[in-house]
Amino acid sequence: MALVPIAITVPPGADSRSGIPRQNRTCSYTVGAVQKEQRPAVADWFTADDGVARLKGSRCNDCGTPYFPKNTLACRNPRCAGPKDGSELADYLFSTRGRIWSYADARYKPPAPYVSGDPFEPYVVAAVELEAEQMVILGQVVRGFTVDDLAVGMPVELAIGTLYEDDEAEHTVWMWRPVND
Repeated sequence: MALVPIAITVPPGADSRSGIPRQNRTCSYTVGAVQKEQRPAVADWFTADDGVARLKGSRCNDCGTPYFPKNTLACRNPRCAGPKDGSELADYLFSTRGRIWSYADARYKPPAPYVSGDPFEPYVVAAVELEAEQMVILGQVVRGFTVDDLAVGMPVELAIGTLYEDDEAEHTVWMWRPVND
């Protein structure tokens, strides 16, 4: 959540109670903050509706294969005996914890269509194997961590963070936050 300070400047001569000569009087102070709306940078890939960050996907009702992002076409597991027409797939919320499988730092601004803040700030990405699903999902690591802070096998949990901001909103994505066991 970004707080944007709003400053009010009192022009000289506007307040006679301070005792400061009118020609020398100016004051600037913050009277409040405006909270920007948070919008997912990618619609329907994650949620935090219940206060817990969760990735949204689908899962085959017949074989249990999970898919991220959501698969609506058909189960792609060749060993699945399901109908393969999409009716076997149901909405699924992924587990929130896993362990780092691999990680790297991103020091160069990716080309379009990727959107990043201006100026570009390097970040860390981690491929995380989810505990329950045993599948690997890539995402940024929350700000403030470097590759020197991470290790393969380190436990992490899903979080929501800001990918970039514009005048109207904070555009959010899922991120990984290191945690203690």
